Amino acid sequence: MAAKFQKLTLTETVRRAQEHYYGRSQNREGTPENDPLTEGEIRFIQARDSFYMATVSETGWPYIQHRGGQTGFLRVLSPTMLAFADYKGNRQLLSIGNLTASDKVALFLMDYPQRTRLKILGHARVEDAREHPHLVAQLAEREVRDKVERLFFIEVVSFDWNCPQYITPRYTVEEMKDVMAELQEHIAERNT
Repeated sequence: MAAKFQKLTLTETVRRAQEHYYGRSQNREGTPENDPLTEGEIRFIQARDSFYMATVSETGWPYIQHRGGQTGFLRVLSPTMLAFADYKGNRQLLSIGNLTASDKVALFLMDYPQRTRLKILGHARVEDAREHPHLVAQLAEREVRDKVERLFFIEVVSFDWNCPQYITPRYTVEEMKDVMAELQEHIAERNT
């Protein structure tokens, strides 16, 4: 767990819960302002085609939204800045509304086949795509630019890798095509 992530998430109530269940608690002092992403996190992010983003409303309720696109649609602009184009959706705008109350976000990125997950804490700002066509051109593929309504910029505060325990491997259709082709080839060879 990165130092800043631990400091932010291991609150007093969390430490009391740790003491209750394990007889001791973790604590982190003297942490940096943020934990910049390393090459490992950057490669992981660039290989994703989706993630989950959590925001919190002014009433204190969390809201989690799925975001998806082409592989690499979540762009790494620097070790402390992420961005993505946000497309027309169900028009509820819950995440957008929540961000007006608090700019804090948590991203949850999964690699199901490798049983790996990365959590990122940050501060988000949203820009109207109509006011920034040059940024839309940078953050969205040509074929979907007309669907972009907003641009999200996330200042990375910290991150944490989770253990693979209890992650069930899942595969996309694309990931299964090669496996299926090998099996079909094997079946064809056996039938000749």
